[in-house]
Amino acid sequence: MRLHSLLACLLVATPALAADKPNVLFIAIDDLRDWVGFLGDKQAKTPNLDKLADHGQVFTRSYCAAPVCNPSRTALLTGLRPGATGVYENRTDWRVVLPDVLTLPQHFRQNGYFVAGAGKIYHGAYPRITDWDEFLPQGAEGKTRKKDITSDAKDDGVGGIKFRPLNAKDSDIPDYRIVSYAIRQLEKKHDKPFFLACGVHKPHMPWDVPKAYYDMYPLDKIELPLTTAHDLDDVPPAGIKMAKPQGDHAAIVKSGRWKEAIQAYRAAISYMDGQIGRLIDALDKSAYKDNTIVCLWSDHGWHLGEKEHWRKFALWEEATRSPLIFVVPGMTKAGARCDRTVDFMSMYPTLCDLCGLPIPKHVQGASFKGLLGDPAAKWETPAITTYLPNNHAIRTERWRYIHYANGDEELYDHDTDPHEWTNLAKDEKLTAIKKELARWLPTENKPERVTEKR
Repeated sequence: MRLHSLLACLLVATPALAADKPNVLFIAIDDLRDWVGFLGDKQAKTPNLDKLADHGQVFTRSYCAAPVCNPSRTALLTGLRPGATGVYENRTDWRVVLPDVLTLPQHFRQNGYFVAGAGKIYHGAYPRITDWDEFLPQGAEGKTRKKDITSDAKDDGVGGIKFRPLNAKDSDIPDYRIVSYAIRQLEKKHDKPFFLACGVHKPHMPWDVPKAYYDMYPLDKIELPLTTAHDLDDVPPAGIKMAKPQGDHAAIVKSGRWKEAIQAYRAAISYMDGQIGRLIDALDKSAYKDNTIVCLWSDHGWHLGEKEHWRKFALWEEATRSPLIFVVPGMTKAGARCDRTVDFMSMYPTLCDLCGLPIPKHVQGASFKGLLGDPAAKWETPAITTYLPNNHAIRTERWRYIHYANGDEELYDHDTDPHEWTNLAKDEKLTAIKKELARWLPTENKPERVTEKR
């Protein structure tokens, strides 16, 4: 009896063998806002993303840590908020600023995982190949072969908003080959659990994708985003400075090609959806289907004229909200939806939690594993997004509060104003609400670190 008891204790105390741990398929999408079917967009044609959502759990209020590629990805993959690192823009090489930080893929690698990836995981200019056992080399996916591809477009877009339909096949675009690499990994026999990262570029500009995807969205059927006249009248100077209404938006309106730009962005989304479909089909056919966590996310959202603004680089809903899907075998329920506000600082600790890995002490976010088992579970932490030093947005299920470095404020009530058209920051009756939201403002706001690319 004593021997049996001792063996039982040893079995409990011994960590699970690496082979018993779940795999992770980590899918990163670039510049994808909430224009997807599973978040209720009626114009979207995203059947593959919608199918994945139907098999897992969708977070309906998920937000980036920063509305820019490099700081968003740096925050998610290091577990450190922009204010803690000084990485606020694409011009900062995070590897120089954080040479010794334990990143998410590095942590999995140190804990017995085979860690492989392809495409855009870190910001493309600043890869750190030493974090991976294997990574598809930059350039191996190939560039769109311009000399072999033609377009009937009269130009390449409007100013900085670049788009044109291509006389091309899906496989002519680099994202196809990035996904093909991930598929090959799923077809291999692995003797260790794997962390497989696949980062697709579309719908990042240029929205140059095969014409067939443009044809899915006839111009006469395109609907412009809902806007209101004089939307910036109650926005303070700091917000208008971010909006830059005389830039992209003025050029688009003057050109009369707003619908064409919408068509192009949607076409790029549908192209991306097709590639994600290939990847998920490969997972479903693989030996790893029942023991692989799927985590799909986008680094930030995108404006297409709302608040007279285009691109990201702002703290409103359109720039900060981005899709998030989790499929966790044995935990998430098919078609589950969670309406709690979460930000992507929770991704690092949540994936550790799900895979039985310790959460490194430096990681600033909290695991939302409990929400994956119970989408209605209590969760009081708001989503926090930062753009440039000491400019923050606090998002709860009802409110968005923006506080700029110069003291300017915005406050929106999503129960009555889902498009954020009416700034309530000067309403004295809401002073207590602002005070409650302000207590979540990050207190660490390091100056921006600008480095030379290397």
